[in-house]
Amino acid sequence: MRALSVPKPAVFRHMNYPEKARRVIDLEIEELQRLHARIGDAFSAAIDRIIGTLQQKRKLVVCGVGKSGNIGRKLAATLNSTGATTVLLNAQDALHGDLGMIDEGDLGILLSYSGETSELLNLLPHLRRQSLTLIAITGNADSTLARNADITLDVNVSREACPLNLAPTSSTTTMLVLCDALAMVLLEARGFQQEDFAKLHPGGSLGRVLLTKVSDLMRTGDALALISPDTTISSALQAMTKARAGAAVVVNDEGKLAGVFTHGDFVRAFQKDTAISDSPVRDYMTVKPIHISANKLAAEVLATLEHARIDDLVVVDDEGKPVGLVDTQDLTRLRVV
Repeated sequence: MRALSVPKPAVFRHMNYPEKARRVIDLEIEELQRLHARIGDAFSAAIDRIIGTLQQKRKLVVCGVGKSGNIGRKLAATLNSTGATTVLLNAQDALHGDLGMIDEGDLGILLSYSGETSELLNLLPHLRRQSLTLIAITGNADSTLARNADITLDVNVSREACPLNLAPTSSTTTMLVLCDALAMVLLEARGFQQEDFAKLHPGGSLGRVLLTKVSDLMRTGDALALISPDTTISSALQAMTKARAGAAVVVNDEGKLAGVFTHGDFVRAFQKDTAISDSPVRDYMTVKPIHISANKLAAEVLATLEHARIDDLVVVDDEGKPVGLVDTQDLTRLRVV
């Protein structure tokens, strides 16, 4: 009876792993810099064709195989999420009925690094018969795919980041980055805004941030402590306690914003002088505090609070009169952050 052969354990050569990782990253950066230098008229032509297709209420058809197919799937998702109607066409299924999803006037984006992927080449005659404009994203500008495309976007790399120069690494990164550039430039050229993005992402936290307005977040009524500049520190603290807020909004005789007095202001003042209970808040309040309009989006609240490093943000109307207060705790409670 023959003894079973037991595979020998793998022998790993000692190496500097971080250094090897940096080498991979450096190689991919070099290839991205080469791509950066090649962006030109063909890219502009692709954007113009895509915009024209979308303006005619036609759709984009993305198709790739293997690694290129994975990148194509990501491109299609990004385009759809930014308002550009896109379908993902499976190259193999297309020849067995899925060509029915294509309409005359659509635009095809075909991804193949070699430009000689048989599944894509078999599709070309059928796509042409449907009068599709074809954009090829390939690393071989002389390939069959490139010669049969209306526009070719070159993602050629001089070498892969793989130490054997075999595994798709630099080539897939370059293709992915070009696709991102295509989608983002298209987004900007079409005037796609935060509000548009939010409408397409209503279910997630990002959608909540972009759809929610300041007026939906702010504290009003009994939860808003409004005081005058002559209000004493003691009375201001009572107003804040009653409103369960960390700040009181100070208004002048015309009802316009004059300042804000926070719990932090009180602590700092009290540390210097413990006998301040009867002093007016005008001596300790923050004059001309940062504020925001009620009709702004919650995303601007987040940016303002982070940039100014404050916990309470006064909300005013078009006349500069305080109408609310946003507390950082409210953002968490309302699942905005």
